[in-house]
This record gives sequence, structure tokens and C-alpha cells, in this order.
Amino acid sequence: MTQAHSAFSRPVRYAFIKANWHKDIVDRALEGFTQLIPASQVDVFDVPGAFEMPMLARDLAQSGRYAAVAAAALVVDGGIYRHDFVAQAVVDGLMRAGMDTGVPVLSVSLTPHHYQETEHHNRIFSEHFVQKGREAAEAALMIGKTRAQLAA
Repeated sequence: MTQAHSAFSRPVRYAFIKANWHKDIVDRALEGFTQLIPASQVDVFDVPGAFEMPMLARDLAQSGRYAAVAAAALVVDGGIYRHDFVAQAVVDGLMRAGMDTGVPVLSVSLTPHHYQETEHHNRIFSEHFVQKGREAAEAALMIGKTRAQLAA
């Protein structure tokens, strides 16, 4: 799927934020995203962890450069904090960034109840992140199409 462009519009760009915790798994979401949206239309931004994503998502959305912003992270129980609180804050912040700016901000942030750094879990979550990346791209394209129809 590609975006159609009029002679007067610039190419549609998308921002993709990736948290570096569990980078090998989280990076797979970008792989899925770029299966539907060409990598040449995607600007990629790395952040240390999930908690840093909402503010950057807001800044990217406010820039006016992007049709949508996607943010990917794997938030797991690290044993010293309640990962569900971090996950809730991140998802709430991403939603608020989208609502405040009017630019779709899509979460590819997964918060499994049970994750262990085993080959089995890494494979399962890696595959799941590819699928979630594709779903975020589908959502970005669908929202863009619906908004264009509303504007017509």
C-alpha cells in the first residue's frame, strides 16, 4: 500500500519511536510497520525506555511534519517497580499527546504479565511485535484516509 500524493503536496511522513529496553524485540515492530509504509517515509527515533516516549511523541506530533506517530516499547516487570504503573502512564501519555495535538499517536507498547528472557519468550514476543507494527501502520493509513474523506 502506498499513499497517493497530489502534485502540490509533499510526501506523507510518519514518525516511529522505539524504546531501547529489549531493543532486539522492540525493533521488530518497525519491521512490521515498514511492511505497509515504505521505510523512506518513516523517521525513526530511539529513546532510552518507554517512559520517555510520550513527550517525544507530543513534540513530533506538534512539529506538523508527520501524518501519525507510532511508539513501540516492551514494558516488563523489572522486580523493583510495578511495571503496570509505568505502562499505564506511558499509554495515557501517548493518548494525551494525540488528543492534545490532533495528530494520531499510536501505541505499540506491550506489557505482558509474564515475560522471561528465554529463547521461547523472545521468539513469541518478537513475532508479536512484527504483527503489532503492521497493525499500527494499518491504523495510521486508515485514520489518514478517514480524515481525508472528512475534509473533502
